[in-house]
Amino acid sequence: MTLKEIADALHGELHGPEDIEISGPGKIEEAHPGQITFLANPKYKRYLGETKASAIVVDQKLPEIKIPFILVPNAYLAFMQVLKLFTPKQHDYFDGISDQAFVHPTARIADSVKIGPFAYIGPDVQIGANTVIYPGVVLLKNVRVGQDCVLYPNVSVREECVIGNRVILHNGVVVGSDGFGFAPAGDIYYKIPQIGNVIIEDDVEIGANSTIDRATTGSTVVGKGCKLDNMVQVAHNVKVGENTVIAAQSGIAGSTEVGKNVTMGGQVGVAGHLKVNDRAIIAAKTGVSKNVPEGSVLFGIPGIPIQKQKRIQVSMRHLPEILERIRELEKEIKELKEKMG
Repeated sequence: MTLKEIADALHGELHGPEDIEISGPGKIEEAHPGQITFLANPKYKRYLGETKASAIVVDQKLPEIKIPFILVPNAYLAFMQVLKLFTPKQHDYFDGISDQAFVHPTARIADSVKIGPFAYIGPDVQIGANTVIYPGVVLLKNVRVGQDCVLYPNVSVREECVIGNRVILHNGVVVGSDGFGFAPAGDIYYKIPQIGNVIIEDDVEIGANSTIDRATTGSTVVGKGCKLDNMVQVAHNVKVGENTVIAAQSGIAGSTEVGKNVTMGGQVGVAGHLKVNDRAIIAAKTGVSKNVPEGSVLFGIPGIPIQKQKRIQVSMRHLPEILERIRELEKEIKELKEKMG
């Protein structure tokens, strides 16, 4: 593409020759001639004078820029669009429904759906237009999948679960596995039937090998626009609010409600039957054992407000000196008491 074509696609302001040919995107520190890069994080400004890229996307004019540039309001988001411009056509590994896939006669599948070899489409399944089902995907009885979805290899969606539109499920995702429900009686645990389902709303993306458990009764819900990283566990009857982001290896225990626009770092653990309110931020490896107020930032085990946790961590570094000082004071007090009789 020419630089002008890219600038037009970004609705950006081009500073430089229009006819420069760009073959693809590259990182600012690694790009070579013919590539376009971007600057969004200030710590990468040091590469401006030495990058070999032919052009750069920026959101501010800088004297250090020595190559043609495209000025946009948000360089990071604009470069995501650049990546899309140069991304090859996806999901063209197969067309139509493979002869090696099993599709139950009662399944209702839109004409534009692609289904790869060795997929299993069960009774009464519904699949919307332009959805792509990769090899090894299993959709059990009465599953509903919306339009423009992508289910990558070895995704399993169990009976009665609902997948919205424009949902992406990466390799090995399991939707609708049984919740961890057992009733103890003496030394024996009896399984509680998990007869609910899972509802994944529109525009959700779930990373590889994540698991969303079906509800005991009712529905486990992952709200519109949520993004879940790899190996995330969402237990039975959890409700995850819209546009919440959860990083890898995090787990949410049963019946907890997570609000809208919540951010969870990696390896966060949230206990059951809690409420994490809107716009809360939970730092990596935090253990949440109480309800989380709206807009709060938690860190640590157990999770407490991050500023308080930082003060605690700083104090811990001085703990040996503090203990030594306490022993000295105790000794002085003892000596004073002995002098006073």
